[in-house]
Amino acid sequence: MTTPFVEFDRVWLAYNEELQAQGQYAVEDISLRVGPGEFIAIVGPSGCGKSTFMKLTTGLKMPSRGRITVGGAQVTGPLKISGMAFQAASLLPWRTTLANVLLPLEIVEPYRSSFKARRREYEAKARELLKSVGLAGYEDKFPWQLSGGMQQRASICRALVHEPQMLLLDEPFGALDAFTREELWCTLRDLHAAQKFNVILVTHDLRESVFLADKVYVMSKGPGRFVVERPIDLPRPRDLEVTYTPQFTDIVHELRGHIGAMRRTGAAVAT
Repeated sequence: MTTPFVEFDRVWLAYNEELQAQGQYAVEDISLRVGPGEFIAIVGPSGCGKSTFMKLTTGLKMPSRGRITVGGAQVTGPLKISGMAFQAASLLPWRTTLANVLLPLEIVEPYRSSFKARRREYEAKARELLKSVGLAGYEDKFPWQLSGGMQQRASICRALVHEPQMLLLDEPFGALDAFTREELWCTLRDLHAAQKFNVILVTHDLRESVFLADKVYVMSKGPGRFVVERPIDLPRPRDLEVTYTPQFTDIVHELRGHIGAMRRTGAAVAT
């Protein structure tokens, strides 16, 4: 691998000193290397530490032990080079779609200090991003005028408008119906192919992880640690037809087997 964009070096996290003294960790001994522009997915049972991993990656939590490096620098606090989207779109109801997408440029430096002077330029960027996800013509609509899928598209645009080097997605499509979810898989696939940002996706949907990711990691029950690293060798670009192929189905079943084994025995699964 070339110089990794994200690197975890034997990272452990306890939520406070008392728990650490008792040896109770939320995640333990996590090591991984993510190459520039790589798309990885994290899957595992509920409560295994997937969201904790995201907080560590973005600097919202500091490790109790170990070292995290992103973009060649050690993570010592919240990162400005990342964007995030969650299961709930969380659009501000009093702002239009365009105004919601512009929000990071209003509050994150170096954009904040030049926002008034460059507003037209930033609006043009936001409109182009909305157009790329099929929301042209909806810029002046309010969240309550959008479907769930449209709201999630706008949320992803908001996460990308400041051109982050890394996009973190925590169950972003979990609340949507199956058809809308698959549409947004394709939207995300196309954005990633065009812009080559890093993506870390946390999901319970194994089909989603296999369709989108270059590599899937399976986390064990808490304390969370990676027990399987599965490269996805399906050629790109991928379309939805690949999800009906034996090769795709075999990978999904393999991952499901690992998670099922952990649920039955509570034991670690060999990589």
